[in-house]
Amino acid sequence: MTQTITVIRGDGIGPEIMDATLFVLDQLGAGLSYEFADAGLAALEKHGELIPASTLESIKKNKVALKSPLTTPVGGGFSSINVALRRQFDLYANVRPAISFPNTKSRYENVNLITVRENTEGAYLSEGQEVSADGETAFSGTRITRKGSERIVRYAFELARSTGRKKVTAVHKANIIKSTSGLFLNIAREVAANYPEIEFQEMIVDNTCMQLVMRPEQFDVIVTTNLFGDIISDLCAGLVGGLGLAPGANIGENAAIFEAVHGTAPDIAGKGIANPCALLLGAAQMLDHLGQPQNAERLRNAIVATMEARDSLTGDLGGNSGTMDFAKAIASRL
Repeated sequence: MTQTITVIRGDGIGPEIMDATLFVLDQLGAGLSYEFADAGLAALEKHGELIPASTLESIKKNKVALKSPLTTPVGGGFSSINVALRRQFDLYANVRPAISFPNTKSRYENVNLITVRENTEGAYLSEGQEVSADGETAFSGTRITRKGSERIVRYAFELARSTGRKKVTAVHKANIIKSTSGLFLNIAREVAANYPEIEFQEMIVDNTCMQLVMRPEQFDVIVTTNLFGDIISDLCAGLVGGLGLAPGANIGENAAIFEAVHGTAPDIAGKGIANPCALLLGAAQMLDHLGQPQNAERLRNAIVATMEARDSLTGDLGGNSGTMDFAKAIASRL
């Protein structure tokens, strides 16, 4: 049975890493067919808008999308196209694994953790944003709800249970921000009580950042609010060699979008030298979501084996090969 997914080739290096990723997926034999849709600058040039209605319809119909990085033009209608897509489809769970890979420019070798970030509320709602007429005072509101907190913490515990992970750490600032962060922490405690087999830990966000740098191996699954999750997930990417190895999943009840979390890298666009690993790892997350964990594991193992062999690596990984050569080396190990 063939599964149709929406494919957004993106901007900058996006089309190059997407072509490489689809090549590997085809070699994997995952039974996928692709419905291509536009977003970002490519969509603006072709359709006159950043997220055409046809793209939204495609994602709504197929329920799964694989997306390359997008450019949000300065002065455009959206603060971020990615944020707009998350809100459109209520993609409340942002899932960011950070796992050590061989032969990377990393200070650690034993990192294996997942950040689960609430994606739809918190500081990034920026409710009531205003700057006073004299430019001396600025205000932006933060909203946390029981529904939003409960479903993200439950998602983190269910993810831990289904993947055999042993601990969930709720990250907060309830010692100072007693209203919003306090509500999140209290709800995390309530949900944790339903999962007695999984260790529950609560940690203040600033201490979390220090502990991640000192002993990242102590963490398993981290669950937190929108702003803290954005910062922590990038910090975790830095522990394993940077955003070139950082995939992300945005998951809701009725749709899911999988992506590389790095930017469009316009400085190297069109040169065929970009590292496709982040998007490939996002595709592996997608395969897990589609009920193909064995294919997901085959893909991850092929990436690891290629990096261990230092075969056809791109420049950021210490090699001098191109995007598609790296993809072909990975595909040969499936």
